[in-house]
Amino acid sequence: MRPSAAGALAVLRERDFRRFFIGQSASLLGDGMVGVALAFAVLGLTGSPADLGYVLAAKTITLIAGLLVGGVIADRLPRRRIMVVADLARFLGQGTMAALLISGHATIWELAALQAVHGAASAVFNPASTGLVPAIVTGGRLQQANALRGLAISIGKIAGPVLAGLLLALAGPGWAIAADAATFALSAIMLTRLRPPAHRPPPAQSVVRDLREGWTEFSSRPWLLTLVTTASLTNLLFAAFYVLGPAITARSSGGPAEWATIQAVIGAGSLIGGIAALHLHPRRPLRTGVLAIALCALPTLGLAGRLPVIAVAGLALLCGLGMTVFNTFMETALQHHVPAGALSRVSAYDWFGSFACQPIGQATAGPLAAGLGAHAALWLTGVLQFLVALGALTVPAIRRLPAGTPDAPTPVHQES
Repeated sequence: MRPSAAGALAVLRERDFRRFFIGQSASLLGDGMVGVALAFAVLGLTGSPADLGYVLAAKTITLIAGLLVGGVIADRLPRRRIMVVADLARFLGQGTMAALLISGHATIWELAALQAVHGAASAVFNPASTGLVPAIVTGGRLQQANALRGLAISIGKIAGPVLAGLLLALAGPGWAIAADAATFALSAIMLTRLRPPAHRPPPAQSVVRDLREGWTEFSSRPWLLTLVTTASLTNLLFAAFYVLGPAITARSSGGPAEWATIQAVIGAGSLIGGIAALHLHPRRPLRTGVLAIALCALPTLGLAGRLPVIAVAGLALLCGLGMTVFNTFMETALQHHVPAGALSRVSAYDWFGSFACQPIGQATAGPLAAGLGAHAALWLTGVLQFLVALGALTVPAIRRLPAGTPDAPTPVHQES
C-alpha cells in the first residue's frame, strides 16, 4: 500500500529533522545559485573553459582529500557540532569570494583557493550529515527523510539558477555568491537548535584502525562497491557537461540565460524525482536507482547533437529525475545496511569514491574539447556515461538486494 501525501511528509513532524531540513534547504538554495554564478564569474575574468574546470576541480580535490579523515572525525565527535563548524567555514569562504568579485579584485587563483576551502569544509560536513540523519529520524521514516532532502536539492536547483540569473543580470555574480554565504550562516543557526541524543564516543584507537574498520564495512558489500564505482565514473564523465555547457551556451544569443534555464530544469526533474521517491517502494531499489542514473547521460548527448535549448532542457528534466531517485535509494540502503557506529566512515568512503574521478573530468574537459572539438568531446563522454550506468546491472547484488532488510545489526545512533 502506498502512503498518502500526509503520510509521506510525516517525518516533518519530528522537531529536530524539521529544523535540520530548514537549514539544509536554505543552504541548498545557495548551492543552486553558485553553479551558474561561479561559471560566469570565471568566464567573465578569462573566458577560458579550462580555467573554470580548474576552479571547480580545486573544490573537488580538497573534498576528496579530506573525506576519509572527515568520516573518522564524524564517527568520533558530535556530528552536529562538526557540521556547525563546517557551515561557518563555508560562510567565511563564500563571503570572501563574494567580496572579491563585487570589488572587482578577484583572480583565478583566489577563486580556486576559496573553492578549496569550501571543499575541505564539505569533506567533514557530508559524512557527518549522513550519520546524523538516522539519529534525528525514526527508522521507518529514513526514506522519507532522504527523499525530502532530495526535494530540497531539487528546489535549490530550480530556484537557485533562476535567482542567480536575475542577480547576474541586475548586479553581477558576486551578489549571488554573497547570498550563498548567507545561507550557510542560516544552516549553522538551525543546526545549533537540534537536540539529538547524547554523544557516546567510541573506544580510543588509531586513525589508521578507524579507517581500516570503515574500509572493511565498505568493501564487504558488493552492491556498495558497484554503486560507488558507477557514481565515480558518472561524475567523471558528466563533468564535461558542466564545463563545456556554459561555454557553448555563452556563444549563443541566449548566453547565461540559456545555461541557467537548463540548470533550473535539471532541478525541476530532481523535484519530480524526489516526489516519486517519497511514494515509490520498489522491491529492488538499487536496480531501479541504477536504471534512473542512466538518464543523466541524456543532456550531454543533447548538447553533443546541437539540439535546441528547449530539447536539451527536456533531456535535463529526465536527468534530474534520475539523479534524485538514484541518490535517495542509495542513501537509504546505506543507512539501512551499515552499522550506525561505522556509518560516517562508510559514508566517507562512499563520498570519496563517488567524487574521486570528478576533478579529472573537470580538469581535462577543456583540453579534451580543444583536441577533439567541444561537441565530439560531449558525444564521447555522453555515450560512455550511459554504458557505465547500464554496466552496473550486470552485478547480481544490484539486481537482488531487497529494500529495508539490514545485513548487519544497526544500533541506535548517539549524538549531541
